[in-house]
Amino acid sequence: MMLNLSDGARLNYLASGDSAKPALLLWHGARCTLRQWDHVIAELEQTFYVLRFDIRGAGQSIGAADSAYDFETYAEDVEQLLTHLDVERCHIWSMAWGSRAALAFCALKPMRVISAALFDLSIGHADVEAQIAGNKAAREKQKAAGYKAPPPPAGWNDHLDDETLKKSLGAAANADLHALARLIHMPVLIATGDHDPNLESSRAAQALMSDAALVEMTDVGHGSIIMQPDLCTKTFLTFVSSHV
Repeated sequence: MMLNLSDGARLNYLASGDSAKPALLLWHGARCTLRQWDHVIAELEQTFYVLRFDIRGAGQSIGAADSAYDFETYAEDVEQLLTHLDVERCHIWSMAWGSRAALAFCALKPMRVISAALFDLSIGHADVEAQIAGNKAAREKQKAAGYKAPPPPAGWNDHLDDETLKKSLGAAANADLHALARLIHMPVLIATGDHDPNLESSRAAQALMSDAALVEMTDVGHGSIIMQPDLCTKTFLTFVSSHV
């Protein structure tokens, strides 16, 4: 479905499950789309009214002619989406780059958030080469343990426009995530794999928040929800069960 935003941009979103249940908003990772969540939606719908979307410029969402690609704009986009769906407050689950954007939303729109689960979070520089090496090591550990990850969902990285995709991801470069983290006081779970180089930055983010817990997921690299959807869902549901 498409939501026409106030500046002319269009936000692609899906809402599923029972709208009488607590709302859960999902933020996708870098170069991903709302389809990254396909493997976990059925289980989430047992507890939540599930909302997922493509950030403006990514996936099937479309930026306005003079779109601003920054976390403040994304926060306004999501607030318009929640208002459109008559959702006052929601839980949040995010992955990787999306956890940066979700962190900013929690800081900028705290009255909209009940709890937040920020997976693979980094508030510093992203080391892509280290992420690739960590993922390779994690997969070797998983294989030795007899675990075979499902293939990524269809459409998880399909985008209408590569140029606006690049612009959309540039938002993180201009955000002071350390300062934003200090503004967050709702219950937060930070969950990061033990083979993800973001783990050190996840620890730093936890220390800046007043009510944050950190879980280190064993034999997991970057892009955890795609790499180990079952473990990530269990980790998320264990956390959020205390706040529903």
